[in-house]
Amino acid sequence: MKILVTGAAGYIGSVCTEMLIARGHSVIALDDLSEGHQEAVDSRATLCRVNLHDSEALNTVFGQHKPDAVMHFAALCLVEESVREPGKYYRANVAAGINLLEAMLRHGVKKLIFSSTAATYGEPEKTPILEEHSTVPVNPYGASKLLFERVLSEFRANSGLEYITMRYFNAAGASEERGEDHDPETHVIPILLEVAAGEREAFQVYGTDYPTSDGTCVRDYVHVLDIAQAHALAVERISEFAGRIYNIGNGEGFSVQEVLQTASHITGRKINHRTAPRRPGDPAILVASSQRIRKELGWAPAFSSLEAIIRSAWDWKQRFPRGYASA
Repeated sequence: MKILVTGAAGYIGSVCTEMLIARGHSVIALDDLSEGHQEAVDSRATLCRVNLHDSEALNTVFGQHKPDAVMHFAALCLVEESVREPGKYYRANVAAGINLLEAMLRHGVKKLIFSSTAATYGEPEKTPILEEHSTVPVNPYGASKLLFERVLSEFRANSGLEYITMRYFNAAGASEERGEDHDPETHVIPILLEVAAGEREAFQVYGTDYPTSDGTCVRDYVHVLDIAQAHALAVERISEFAGRIYNIGNGEGFSVQEVLQTASHITGRKINHRTAPRRPGDPAILVASSQRIRKELGWAPAFSSLEAIIRSAWDWKQRFPRGYASA
């Protein structure tokens, strides 16, 4: 299958590109490189530097390469920024996505895997979170992703679009060649590793009074290779399960304190940390139920332990200490 991957120079898009090629697919890697890294794109993919707001450029890509399906990762995803600049997020995560859908349909491409987020659920009423859980996002990032999910449903009704929505929880870890390299970095595990490497003074623990075993937030961490495998399974069986929503998570939560201690153990280094007040909108526990994707697509995480996830990220950081700048 020939698959167009948007956001292919980003963290998850680049690893998914690697996975698709390993499974025998060919990939058109589409990215404007405004935040992604050209060095992250698998050399076996065809890279097209295109912004999704550029309808003419999209038409050219679809006309020249004639993909069979699309995986849509391109998005903005900083929660705090989305609160400050909601318009920016609706333009990037909704309007640009509509441009992509219209280009697809103009060229007869009707298969799409959409990279969504657990942020669509908002404050969980109970955990593990099922796909049927109410969706009440608490920030514009989650709201923009949910709105595009609704756009997909409306497009499907009158165009024959086949799509699958993937809502994943805390993506983490690395493949041998590709890992997290964000600026600014906002994710727990890479920040901890930056402290361990002496690149950052201390790690902030936001809130120690949550109703959890040690008072810190609990999150479901899922290895980026397992996320990539889930997307590959979905695109290969999209006609069987069109319109479905799948959670991607380990189904097990780890507290911030547990992650900190595990990172210290894996790196063999003391990780300086400070406590700070809770951040508004941070739920105590976010853990996925992934029973639906396990049952329907036969997916199962290959890297379910926190140790394996953090070790892969640390190994990548040691190989590429300056991220893609050292690639």
